[in-house]
Amino acid sequence: MVRYGKEHKDATRRRIVETSGRRFKQDGIDGSGVATLMKDAGLTNGAFYKHFTSKDDLVTTVVTEQLTEQRAMLDERAPDRAGLERFIRDYLSPRHRDAPERGCPSAALLDEIGRCDDTVKRAYTDGLVTIADDIAARIAPDDPHSARERVLGLFATLFGTLQLARAMADPILSDAILDQGISNALAILDDATPN
Repeated sequence: MVRYGKEHKDATRRRIVETSGRRFKQDGIDGSGVATLMKDAGLTNGAFYKHFTSKDDLVTTVVTEQLTEQRAMLDERAPDRAGLERFIRDYLSPRHRDAPERGCPSAALLDEIGRCDDTVKRAYTDGLVTIADDIAARIAPDDPHSARERVLGLFATLFGTLQLARAMADPILSDAILDQGISNALAILDDATPN
């Protein structure tokens, strides 16, 4: 029997989390069984339980890590108002709409996260609030608490707009929804940013 070192185990766990994140966003949490997730990672079903106690444990880990990555990306790409405007336009782009497996976990999984257990919901809440607080502190350093509510409203606009645009069979209507969402999101950002 071959024993692998900690580095191998960590790399295997990382591969499971990354491939599961893509699969969850593509097919949904409920539409992604452990067998499929492990096949995506190039592993057997039995290897799953060496890394996670349950599928909910994996979902919690995926949500936490994806939001942590999103926070780091926002810190890098949107350190100021101009960066946030670029982020909004990129978020509500046809490219993001058409590639949910590579995009934001919120727009792809929000309805399912709402039906998950409290551990998953807590991980999501903690991750999203941390991102909101970071943005609020950047756009309204003198009053980040009230800015947090506006940032959460901005997120609701972004996530809902992207979900609605993805649901449309008419590509022209879908593009129009994205365009209007950008206008709405920029208006919220204007409202949240002190003059």
